[in-house]
Amino acid sequence: MASETTRRLRLPHGRTADLAPACGVVLLVAVGSAAALIRNSAESWPMTVLGWLLIVTSCGALSFRRRYPVAVALFVLAGTAAYYLTSEYDGPLMIALIVALYSVAAEGGLRAAVAIAAVAVIGVGVGTLAGNQEINGVTLFMLTGWLVAMVALGTMRFRQFAYAEEKARRRATEERLRIARDLHDVVGHNISLINVQAGAALHRLKKHPEQAEEALAAIKKSSREALRELRTTLGVLRQVDAEVPTRPAPGLARLDELVASAKSAGLDVNVHNWGRPRALSAAADLAAFRIVQESLTNVTRHARGATAVEVRIGFGGRQLSLTIEDDGDATGALDRKSRSDGTGGSGIAGMRERAATLGGDLSAGPGPSGGFFVTARIPYES
Repeated sequence: MASETTRRLRLPHGRTADLAPACGVVLLVAVGSAAALIRNSAESWPMTVLGWLLIVTSCGALSFRRRYPVAVALFVLAGTAAYYLTSEYDGPLMIALIVALYSVAAEGGLRAAVAIAAVAVIGVGVGTLAGNQEINGVTLFMLTGWLVAMVALGTMRFRQFAYAEEKARRRATEERLRIARDLHDVVGHNISLINVQAGAALHRLKKHPEQAEEALAAIKKSSREALRELRTTLGVLRQVDAEVPTRPAPGLARLDELVASAKSAGLDVNVHNWGRPRALSAAADLAAFRIVQESLTNVTRHARGATAVEVRIGFGGRQLSLTIEDDGDATGALDRKSRSDGTGGSGIAGMRERAATLGGDLSAGPGPSGGFFVTARIPYES
């Protein structure tokens, strides 16, 4: 039994997409011209052959309309004019010109399309004034309407494609920024812990080797976690299918891991929850996790003398609130405040971007007792 995918109608693409409309126009014009030929056979065979040659070449040129839209439109215009000036039969070759004008406008050549349409209308109008009995004022008016409509439709199509491309570029840029923030958070947090533990291991290696072994074990765990996070973050850049990850995505459910790693670096981290816990969207859950992670990383890097960190998580009516506060000295707090003002670093700026992306906000600065605090508010529905 065929699958749903194989049963689905497939639209032509590539070279077939160029040839299919051209063949359709050739068939339509040929049927209309053959009817005129049957009704009136007064024309000589050489002129009839010339007329059919103009029909085939003008319609066949439409197969190149996407690569050379203006050139094809001019060629079709010339072929159409030659056909109506030399042939005794009033065939529907004007359809080819209408399709060519649409293609020019759809490829972004609005001015060229308008100019070619104006030349066509003027040429038909001159022929009407010269005594062409097949075309009157009403026919000229309807032809003008058709040409204007095709140019307008082509322009709308071009703008839709341009909007879709711009939207895709913006989404790609936002995705790159998100990946950059994730990489910064993952690498910064784990490398900071590794640096602290490596310093502790070197300090204890000679005097207390048994304690150095504990620090080296923490380094091994942090490096393994960093590699795992990097694989998860960089997985979105792969161009081939990968196995479904079995480890849960970063979120507040994995907050205990952050607390454990921070405690291995010598920090006493206490987590307090208030309000009724509720399920978070994947984006909000990840942002909350990364904000706490980056805040703990900043404490490890910059909070001189910090020994304790308070993490308060509040579930309000419409938003999640986070507060991370340490007991470091004023020097470390001022150093981080300069970074939050944009003079260096990107950790706090990245946290602000995470919160702002979801419609929230984040503030950071020295606390009243000399430590440093980070407060963030993330709406449940962004």
